[in-house]
Amino acid sequence: QVQLVESGGGLVQAGGSLRLSCAASESIFRANAMGWYRQAPGRQRELVARIISGGSTRYADSVKGRFTISRDNAKNTVSLQMNSLKPEDTAVYYCNQDDFGIEYWGKGTLVTVSS
Repeated sequence: QVQLVESGGGLVQAGGSLRLSCAASESIFRANAMGWYRQAPGRQRELVARIISGGSTRYADSVKGRFTISRDNAKNTVSLQMNSLKPEDTAVYYCNQDDFGIEYWGKGTLVTVSS
């Protein structure tokens, strides 16, 4: 059973930056994709960014140009660099591993952006 542990959340002012990290208990080298999702209060969980095994990335329109996802297969980690944060980015951020249809989730890390 793959375990994913997120870290790096916290409170930041609008315009600031945070870097989230996700540590996987097993190798992510063969994972189809790794991703970050978020869920704000009263809203559905949504995709923030995703990186597939070949290195291609996909971002939600709301974060394009501000967030960058990266993966380090040697360290079994996935990171999300978040710049120019906005209050609407406030949410619990979840790490996701997609093993060709089998999905694993972390417990999430809270990001709060104050105005």
